[in-house]
Order: sequence, then C-alpha cells, then structure tokens
Amino acid sequence: MVAVTPTQPAVANGGSPAPARSLGALIRRPETGSVLGLLAVFCLFTIASGAIFVSPAGFASWLNVAAEIGIVAIPIGLLMIAGELDLSVGAVIPAASLTFAILCGYYGLPEIVGIAAALGVGLAVGAVNAALVLRTGLPSLIVTIATMFAVMGLTLGLSVALTGSTSTNVVPGPFWKAAMGTFIGGMFQVTIFWWLGFALVIGFLLHFTPFGNWIYAMGGDKVSARNAGIPTAPLTVKLFMLSGGAAAFVGISQAMVYQSAQVQGGQAFIFNSIMCVVIGGVLLTGGFGSVAGIVLGTITFAMVNQGIYFTSFDPNLGSVIIGALLLLAVLMNDTFRQLALSYTKKKG
Repeated sequence: MVAVTPTQPAVANGGSPAPARSLGALIRRPETGSVLGLLAVFCLFTIASGAIFVSPAGFASWLNVAAEIGIVAIPIGLLMIAGELDLSVGAVIPAASLTFAILCGYYGLPEIVGIAAALGVGLAVGAVNAALVLRTGLPSLIVTIATMFAVMGLTLGLSVALTGSTSTNVVPGPFWKAAMGTFIGGMFQVTIFWWLGFALVIGFLLHFTPFGNWIYAMGGDKVSARNAGIPTAPLTVKLFMLSGGAAAFVGISQAMVYQSAQVQGGQAFIFNSIMCVVIGGVLLTGGFGSVAGIVLGTITFAMVNQGIYFTSFDPNLGSVIIGALLLLAVLMNDTFRQLALSYTKKKG
C-alpha cells in the first residue's frame, strides 16, 4: 500500500501521481495567484515600456521600492495570517527615523546609540499594541489606529520641542552608511539584501518550525488554538514587536539613505504594505498565506508603482491598476482556496 500525503495523493499500483493531482497541489499554494499577477504585470510593462523596464536602471527603480515596503510587509503579513493587523507602522517609521536623526545628527551621539534607540521605539510601540489588544479585547485595527495617531502626535511634539523643527539632517559614518544607506553600483539600495535575508529567515520560521504552525492556527481559530495549548498571548506580543521593529529598521535606513528625517515620512507604508500582502495571497480572514507570496506581491506592487513612469500611460493609471490588482487578488485568493478545498473533498 502506498502512503498518502496531503499534497501528493497515492495512485493505484504505486504509480506516479496524475497530472491533475499535481495541478490540485499547485492550486492549494497561497502564492499561486501572486505568481500569475506578477507575470501579467511584468509582461504588460515590458511590452509597454520596452527595454528600459528590464534594464538595470528599470530593475533598480522597482526593487528599491519593493525592499523598503517588503521589510514592513512581511511582519504585517504574519499578523494578518494570525488574524491581526497593525496600522501603526506608518507612524513608527518617521518616529524611528527622527529618533536616529536627532540623537546622531542633532546631538552628535554615536550611530549605534541612535540605532538602538530607534529600534527600541519600534519594539516599544509593538509591545504597547500587543498589550492593548490582549487586555482590552478590542480589534487590532482599532487599537493600532489609536497608537498610530498617538505616536504621530508624540513624534511631532518632541521633534519641535527638541530641535525646533519637524525635520532633522544626519550624516552617518562610512560603516553604517555602507551597511544600511548606500547604493550598490550607484543604483541598487543595500536594503534589497536586508529584505531578502529577512524574507528567508521569516520564511523558514513560518513554514518549517512550530512557530509558523502556531501562527496559522491562531488565524484559523484563536480560541481553539489557545485551548490546544498554543501560547497565543506571547505569540501576539512577538508578532507586534516584530512589526514595530521592522518598521523602525526601515525608518533608520531611510534616514541614512536620504540623510534626513521628517515627521511626515511613513504614511504611505500603511496601506501599501497591506496591499502587497493581499496581492501576495494572504487572506483578509487569516489562516492562509506564505512569505514567498508576500515577496511576490510586493514586487508586483512595486512594478506597477514605478513601471507606469517608463510608459506613455497617464501616471494616474498606476493607482487604477493597483486598485484593480487588489480587488482581483482578493477574488483569486478566495477562489483558489475554495477550489483547493472542493478538490480535496472530491478526490479524498
């Protein structure tokens, strides 16, 4: 008798799985829709813009955008898989950026002190978010909107009180500039490599460790997960702190790249990161998604965001395409999941 696995059912007489079975396994993958979306967008802009879109400068334009959004989108994706959401990242990015710039650029402290303090801001906001969600029982959407506005107000008030301005310049030293704020070949931000490394680490944790199984279980049914012995409260704290820490890292990187920090520096990340996650195959209801899909969704979003400028299209059409992608992604994600479930029931 041949053993049966969830993704590769057995075939009579020990033969190879039928092609239909392989197709069913492919459809069950969370990133299937994001792969199709990425290919469609890449072909569209390659045809519409010609060789410039696939030139090194073209790749750099959307990879640089994808890297910054991607570092934020990955922990946002984990939270959404777990059934939570964090909108405070849009306030954490400028808060961390200004913390680093004020300490190092205005007061002249060593970069390591500014980096530690800025990361501490992000981790602290994440911990507060988790504590409020766990203690109040309110939806994380409401809680993180509240903390977002609170952090925005504190950032503005403290920046003006300490420096008399809403922006601060900072010139990092050669080491930290090379590590977090330089352009390789004059085009590719070093942040791209931080993003890819982060994706590999989180991808391993989500898909090959009990930590990942707990996240999926929380997104499926938090009460059942807790009753099954999964440490849902500590896991919630870790996920929110990861989100805050990742946003803070992006804020520090931006300060080093642009050698300045501003109060209004991160609002676009709030919805852009969520769009990347949804385009990447993560269900809004939780319990379904993958890191690979989030990365592909981020690249797709960045291609549309930047690729529109390489064509003769009206730049305003970029928002139309992104909106259509988001709607299509939601429909495809749910459709693929339903097809996979019905396929399993029929063939099982």
